[in-house]
Amino acid sequence: MTTTQEPLPATQVATGHRAAPRRPSMTRRLVISVTGVVLLAWLFASGLAAIAMQYEFAEIFDGAVQETADRLLPLAMDDLSDRNGGEMREISQPTSGDEYLTYQVRNAEGHVIMHSHDVSEVPYSVPLKVGFADTQTHRIYTAATADGSLFIQVADAFENRREAVREAGGALLYPLIALVPLSILVVIFVVSRMLKPIGGLRDEILMKDSGNMAPVKDDRLPRELEPIARSVNHLLERLRSALDAEREFASNSAHELRTPIAGALAQAQRLQAEIPPEHRNRVDQIETSLSHLARLAEKLLQMSRAEAGIGVSDGPNDLMPILKLILQDFERLPAGEGRILLQDEAAQTIVHAINPDAFGIVIRNLIENALIHGPEDGVVDVVIENDSEIRIINGGPVIDPQALAKLTTRFARGATSASGSGLGLSIVASLVPHMGGSLELLSPAGGRSDGFEARITLGTGAAAKA
Repeated sequence: MTTTQEPLPATQVATGHRAAPRRPSMTRRLVISVTGVVLLAWLFASGLAAIAMQYEFAEIFDGAVQETADRLLPLAMDDLSDRNGGEMREISQPTSGDEYLTYQVRNAEGHVIMHSHDVSEVPYSVPLKVGFADTQTHRIYTAATADGSLFIQVADAFENRREAVREAGGALLYPLIALVPLSILVVIFVVSRMLKPIGGLRDEILMKDSGNMAPVKDDRLPRELEPIARSVNHLLERLRSALDAEREFASNSAHELRTPIAGALAQAQRLQAEIPPEHRNRVDQIETSLSHLARLAEKLLQMSRAEAGIGVSDGPNDLMPILKLILQDFERLPAGEGRILLQDEAAQTIVHAINPDAFGIVIRNLIENALIHGPEDGVVDVVIENDSEIRIINGGPVIDPQALAKLTTRFARGATSASGSGLGLSIVASLVPHMGGSLELLSPAGGRSDGFEARITLGTGAAAKA
């Protein structure tokens, strides 16, 4: 099963890099890690504190139970003596309210003769032996008179102790409800401040390109970032030296190559005038080959300069005079005379921080491409819009979308019989991103049903209004 896609009305080729996939944030990782460590540490500390409190509370409660039993035993003896003249009997002492501690007074035979109201008359299931004993639900301490005739047993429910531990543990855990979001905010604030120099270093490195290779400022960087800044500065210095050498080589090569090619071309033209007409066909071929070689050398030198990254200048430049000068140059040529129309030139200015030489190379290649591949008598429109967009339009048949997408490839040519090297649009596509802009190739041209349009949008980040 195959699927079809609707054809686009115009194929657009935009230069530039594809957006990189979003990577995890170091700040987010630090915030999550630090907050998680704080939370786990707090939980671990709370658990240890709960265990310690459980042992401490057990000692406190045991001490309270023992002291209560020792204090109640004499009182119980006096109460029993006063009530029955020394004779002991089973009685129940009336009280009201819940009791945390309950007690039973028992005689030597184990009978309960006095008890608190929250406990039954059934004796505790522990032996009448001085000391602590445990049941499933209570911790019981037994105290006895000196003669062993009377025993008192005070009981403390385990549930009371567990409740105390739970409440104390809760007092440690409840602050986590406010501590976790508060710690996240604090960690974000602290981490952001600590990573601020890294962000500044990153932004400064991002600004470095072939037009801006000033050293990275490292006087205010933390000690840990100084080696990175020094390494970047060393790399920038090496790149600057390499680019300067490459540009110097390109400039010298341009002079050295043009001179011998121009001399050979002039000799071929003189030879063409001197030889008999029957041999001029071969001389014409030599002249054509030399002319093609001269154009190819010029394009290769332009490509070399484009790859060296000459797009951005140190300050703003008025590019309109350069555009007019290029148009005048083409008007003097037979192929461009009367065919170029600059629209709204009186109302337009083009001021950007762009290298004039790079701008001239781009405009010259686009206009040359439009003159060569458009109709011989067709007009090439040069439209300037909003000081940041230049459109160069020529007539001709609509170009196939797949062929249009390949026009910026080196040595790629469309279905045309016109002469050319196949490097013009590739040079433009290489230079425009360095100028802070983008290139769009449209066919049919915007607002038309045929033709070809090259649209340059100069980057606003590089623009500088006069």
